Amino acid sequence: MAYKTTATTKGGRDGRTIVEDTKLALAMALPKDLGGSGEGHNPEQLFAAGYSACFGQAILVLAKKHGLDGQAAKVTADVTLHTNDGFSLAVDLKVSLPGADKAALQALVEEAHTICPYSKATRGNIPVTLTVA
Repeated sequence: MAYKTTATTKGGRDGRTIVEDTKLALAMALPKDLGGSGEGHNPEQLFAAGYSACFGQAILVLAKKHGLDGQAAKVTADVTLHTNDGFSLAVDLKVSLPGADKAALQALVEEAHTICPYSKATRGNIPVTLTVA
């Protein structure tokens, strides 16, 4: 089984992105911090949203194995675009689960990082920090 989706952007960071087979169409804009208008979305925001959702699903898949209820887990992906010496990304994944034993949650987060497709795609390519809150 496989799933495929397609997005097309015209105009780059100040253009428009349309995801085929959905109603998702987004105005894109360079962030104010990088000299743009900031009046739209940017690729880093979309990457953060996708990574946090994907990692959250990995938490749900593995939580029971670790004796935890993953339904209340909260995953925050901080994505940084570095612009010095070219462009590069870095991610800090922060996971919290109210009432969870910190060691059990840490073990869950580390295993989730081995199965999440975003984690697999970024491994060895960009720095990803795992933080348990």
